[in-house]
Amino acid sequence: MADLRWPGDQLVLAAQRGDIGSLAALVAGSYPNVQRFAHSLCATPQDAEDAAQEALIILYRKIGMLRASGALASWMFRIVRNECLRRARTMLHNPLPPRDTTAVESAEEEVLRRLEAERVAAAVAALPEDQRRVLVMRDLQGYSGRMTADALGLSTAAMKSRLHRARATVRSLLSATVPVGSGLEG
Repeated sequence: MADLRWPGDQLVLAAQRGDIGSLAALVAGSYPNVQRFAHSLCATPQDAEDAAQEALIILYRKIGMLRASGALASWMFRIVRNECLRRARTMLHNPLPPRDTTAVESAEEEVLRRLEAERVAAAVAALPEDQRRVLVMRDLQGYSGRMTADALGLSTAAMKSRLHRARATVRSLLSATVPVGSGLEG
């Protein structure tokens, strides 16, 4: 089993003083924990690996910004969380094209499906950021309530409240606009 202890304070302090060997050991020693964070927060294994690598690059470049050597774990968690959220926002705004399907849709059905997806994405994008984050993590990325609450620094009750408000707002926004293909548009 991987060692889940974070590198010690002495190694962090040596890395902050510019010792290259200590910095390399700090990055290598932090990797298992950073990777575990990323895999628990990101939507896909690829995003998790990319987020973990990005976090380690930030650790390497900005170790001097860490104020307390004992705060390494929380600092890295915030970096990974922010990177995973950035990737989720990018995924919402730039969805991947659909994979090949066995059933071939008509061009009209494909256009209607994409327009409906754009409607939903616009409703989610219109949410306040705190509600959008909860909704994305729970409903799009499929994280548990506890994981979502922990990742966002919320109590479970606060996370549930934000999720309820976000879902209600999206429902309201979608019902206020005319559905694509209903014959009522334009």
